[in-house]
Amino acid sequence: MISTIQHRGPDATGDVQSGPVALAHARLSIIDIAGGSQPMQTEDGALSVVFNGEIFNYLELREGLEQKGHRFVTRSDTEVILHAYREKGEDCVNDFNGQWAFALWDAPRRRLFVSRDRLGVRPLFYAIVDGQFLFASEIKALFAHPGVTREIDLKALDQIFTFWAPLAPRTIFKNISELPPAHSLVIDGENLRLRRYWSLDYTAAPEPVVDEVETRSAEQLLQLLVDATRLRLRSDVPVGAYLSGGIDSTVVTTLIKRFTDTPLRTFSIAFDDSEFDESIYQDEVINALEADHSRVRCSAADIAHIFPEVIWHTERPILRTAPAPMYLLAELVRRNGYKVVVTGEGADEMLGGYDIFKEAKIRRFWAARPESTKRPLLLKRLYPYLSGLQSQSDAYLKGFFSIGSEPPGPFFSHMPRWQLTAGLKLLFSADVQSQLADYDAYADLRASLPAAFASWDGFSQAQYLETALLMPGYILSSQSDRVSMAHAVEGRFPFLDHRVVEFAAALPARLKMKVLDEKYLLKRAAGHLIPASIRRRPKQPYRAPDAQCFVGPDSHGRPPEYVDALLAPEQVERDGIFNRRPWPGLSRRRGPADRSAPETTWAWSACSRPSSSPTVS
Repeated sequence: MISTIQHRGPDATGDVQSGPVALAHARLSIIDIAGGSQPMQTEDGALSVVFNGEIFNYLELREGLEQKGHRFVTRSDTEVILHAYREKGEDCVNDFNGQWAFALWDAPRRRLFVSRDRLGVRPLFYAIVDGQFLFASEIKALFAHPGVTREIDLKALDQIFTFWAPLAPRTIFKNISELPPAHSLVIDGENLRLRRYWSLDYTAAPEPVVDEVETRSAEQLLQLLVDATRLRLRSDVPVGAYLSGGIDSTVVTTLIKRFTDTPLRTFSIAFDDSEFDESIYQDEVINALEADHSRVRCSAADIAHIFPEVIWHTERPILRTAPAPMYLLAELVRRNGYKVVVTGEGADEMLGGYDIFKEAKIRRFWAARPESTKRPLLLKRLYPYLSGLQSQSDAYLKGFFSIGSEPPGPFFSHMPRWQLTAGLKLLFSADVQSQLADYDAYADLRASLPAAFASWDGFSQAQYLETALLMPGYILSSQSDRVSMAHAVEGRFPFLDHRVVEFAAALPARLKMKVLDEKYLLKRAAGHLIPASIRRRPKQPYRAPDAQCFVGPDSHGRPPEYVDALLAPEQVERDGIFNRRPWPGLSRRRGPADRSAPETTWAWSACSRPSSSPTVS
């Protein structure tokens, strides 16, 4: 099992057996390189742990534990977990500032304690087979066990083709579960219990609308971000940073430069297609900060070439190609001798940066007066990078954004996106559609919402859906951990420090998006530190070429060989998931220059690692 995920930890492996429990670990050595080997045990052998991630405040925790009489024999944050558990039991995780997935065996109590970090940065999967509890950082390690079967969970597929990600604990494979973020799992004898130890709360404290409140909040946010960044630079190996050219990564790199003594080493992606390329903005930041920088260029052909390998690592269908360039970026980082990068992920979710928040705000404003001819003009402020949408009529936009079709509900902000995505289900075979005929993914999501959800304002509801569903299910998984750890590169995220998250959640919505000015408080807090052009540029989310990668990225206009192999009618029929008959008018051989034709992005699920001539099944 451990050999299947050695890409996550190529520096060392270890294993230990204690009674009925066997633990194995593939190590990426970052803190206490000499003394931090795993599995790690207490001196008396009573406690054993395997741990993926970082406890960033381990030095402060260690000092407190030493004052209570605990004796340490290493400098590793892993050992802090053992002693913190001995001191506080399962509640020890409440003290951790970090990103983690760990399993701790308490031999005297014959108890296995498994935990995952608050936001779901680090993955953890498990299965129960013939009375055995199996767990791992990736599903492929579970497949190494002969008792674990490989079968697609059609309800999970339906969820992915709605929400872009399955709803944890469900995964794309039947009988394999994902430990949800902010949860711990305990096996005590034959009992298995799941417990949530932390939750998002968007109940904002009432504050007067005065400049003093904004000033104080901006100062607090900057202080938190400086400390969150400082903690995430703790390492015994060099730490780099991703630089996209947007405000989030620019703030992080600027904080490194201005408030720490860590040398600023940055990495970025440039695209051959100007529609997606942000290198001009990256260069502005690089020059302003005098950063030591490396860049990888990415073409549609590059994405097509590596896509099967990317899917082997994501272990789930993905509806975008965006993880593929991030895979190339992590490869660049590792090639330059770095194991750790800090990034700007989480700022949009926490501080109101996404266009979907702006869109929902405009839609609510328009829905209050659906007959208005002026309010629809605000939609022209959305998605400036999507020229096709900008050219549509008011009637089309009204229908597309569901204006006046139904009263706002708990999913008001996301229904246009989800309904558009759900159109992919028309490609399901008749058998799959029949099996899913009575299934309602929205009901499953609705049942998982916190009790306080209905009392939050619409902006906060939208934030929760992004933070609790898409971020751990896609952004931090397929687009981050899985493609970075494919090259043994660890990502760290200052904006996901739980102190920053809790502070941002309690802010009034007007401080996150003031009218239609996204991430307003972040700009007020750190805008004076970054180039004015970056502060003023409109939000442009990270995107990558999609359909054109698979319909002719080479000079002869031919798709990659695996596309024809996978989409051959006889192969589609054998797989049984999709309809072998193409949609009328849908051509897989459309050339990349034909931008007027409707585009389709395909999703594949890989069950076997691609060889030099990749095939994906």
